[in-house]
Amino acid sequence: MSDDEHHEQFEAATGSGASLTYPMQCSALRKGGHVVIKGRPCKIVDMSTSKTGKHGHAKVHLVAIDIFTGKKLEDLSPSTHNMEVPHVLRTEFPLLDIDDGFLSLMNPDGTTKDDVKLPEGEMGDKIEEDFNEGKELLVTIVASMGEEMCLSVKDAPKS
Repeated sequence: MSDDEHHEQFEAATGSGASLTYPMQCSALRKGGHVVIKGRPCKIVDMSTSKTGKHGHAKVHLVAIDIFTGKKLEDLSPSTHNMEVPHVLRTEFPLLDIDDGFLSLMNPDGTTKDDVKLPEGEMGDKIEEDFNEGKELLVTIVASMGEEMCLSVKDAPKS
């Protein structure tokens, strides 16, 4: 029996992306809601419906902002078509440590979560500064479609 026969192949759970999104009819989408445009999870900032000719379908023009990059994306879709809507999860975690550009967070079960990057720019600087001053911080992490990002930070309530 050769070494190759001992290695099993495991498919990544993110293959089809089925559990990362769910379908919703375009006409049911709302401003402030979420939608997938060009494979990116976005928040809808503007939408308008245009009526078309005698036999055409009404079209919905969506303007949305990528929730991770802040880039503006647009899409035009018939109102009767389904669009993918991303599952977006916001979770608050106590900050335990900052190590090599990553946040060390406390999961509800007491284990640590060490795979979220310290945000760049002003928010990252503030987190580091407050943490180094010994403040107890709660970090809000937004997760969608296999990506995660630090969204906000606040002082933990005094217990």
